[in-house]
Amino acid sequence: MTDVVDRVPPVAVPSPGDGIADPGPLGLAGFAMTTFFLSSYNAGLITGGESVILGLALVYGGIAQLLAGMWEFRKGNTFGAVAFTSYGAFWISFWVVLTFSKDATSHSLGLYVLGWTIFTAYMTVAAMKTNAAVLTVFVVLTITFLFLAIGYFGENTTMTKVGGWLGLVTALLAWYASFAAVTNATWKRTVLPTWPLS
Repeated sequence: MTDVVDRVPPVAVPSPGDGIADPGPLGLAGFAMTTFFLSSYNAGLITGGESVILGLALVYGGIAQLLAGMWEFRKGNTFGAVAFTSYGAFWISFWVVLTFSKDATSHSLGLYVLGWTIFTAYMTVAAMKTNAAVLTVFVVLTITFLFLAIGYFGENTTMTKVGGWLGLVTALLAWYASFAAVTNATWKRTVLPTWPLS
């Protein structure tokens, strides 16, 4: 009996991420589009249309990005998992706050955004080992959140507008990072640079 067991070939166990597409471009795209719409509103480029922002926040920025984060866990990418899951939760919580909150004050919203500023700042440190495209998104996003927090705490529409314009830059950078990742993966070569840092 022992001889039979010894002759059974070992079963190959797939490593985390085998056969799974990169969820990063999806997470970045969901983040970029939702940020683009909200930032257009914050910058004063559009008025009204809150339902469009809320719809994107729940579905594309929220649920799709949350799913991307779960797939990053499966791939074994801690940075992507924490980033996409957290920002997916950010957009879902944003939808909840604007849809259901009756007691949100400018200061409570300022504290909410300040918390996300702190989170984004320490994720920026981790992003230094990813690539320059992703790192730039996190640097500008940290500054965006900071200006929005200042705007809320001081009830200062000028600071909120600055945060809106910075958010538009963040969205464009995130779209580029998504575009580069999905294009390079599809073409199976570097078409658009991301400038790896690690």
